[in-house]
Amino acid sequence: MKGFFSPRWLFTTFFVLIGVAVLIRLGFWQLDRHEQRKAFNSRVIAQISREPLNLNEELPISGLFEMEYRPVIVTGTYIPEDEILLRNQVRILPDGSESPSGPGYHLLTPLEIDGKAKAVFVNRGWIPLRDGDSASREKYRIQGKVTLRGVIRRPQTRPDFGGVPDPTLQPGQSRLSTWNIVNIERIQKQTNLDLLPVYIQLTPENSEEVLPQPVEPKVEISEGNHLGYAGQWFTFATILGIGYPFFIRSQIRKSNQK
Repeated sequence: MKGFFSPRWLFTTFFVLIGVAVLIRLGFWQLDRHEQRKAFNSRVIAQISREPLNLNEELPISGLFEMEYRPVIVTGTYIPEDEILLRNQVRILPDGSESPSGPGYHLLTPLEIDGKAKAVFVNRGWIPLRDGDSASREKYRIQGKVTLRGVIRRPQTRPDFGGVPDPTLQPGQSRLSTWNIVNIERIQKQTNLDLLPVYIQLTPENSEEVLPQPVEPKVEISEGNHLGYAGQWFTFATILGIGYPFFIRSQIRKSNQK
């Protein structure tokens, strides 16, 4: 112990202790991630198995955010003037593989809910890159009332790790037409519609390759590798914490033998 805290090794010992503390903290962080994943799985499984929520009969606005992936039914009228595009999307073929046709957009059109003073954005599915301008999207317009089936999805306020945030409006620019994420909070600022705090993702009802092509929501129900990662961090901390004193002892012995 005397050698452990000698001036020669004190500086190194300080950083080793910090390293052990950091490794232990990373281990507990992974344990927290594991618990969060379990909670996410439980929430999603519970919502998927529930009866479809009819937004024309029931509109629990304060609870919608916690209902992500719950099936939903709604009747209303599309408002194409306020629709937006979600960029960098790929087309999914009927067999579940990605189409080689290249990137495109997801077309999101607000739906004015029949009998309610509310609207909700609907992710109607994939369209090709060539149809990104408003004139080309005319063929996708649907007039009159429609009844839709889909699932509730949470919006985002910031992109995922490594993603690109949406640009701010430039002087003279009143709205963004193309987005990187579905940010309902920001989208609300460029429309007079009273939007719900969530959006609807249409679910495919048949195998026909019609456009826009609805996309099956991707959700992974698994606990991941967080427990394994936690074990690795704790193992590294143990190796460093136990091995370091033996290393110092061997170095001091070698120094004394000289």
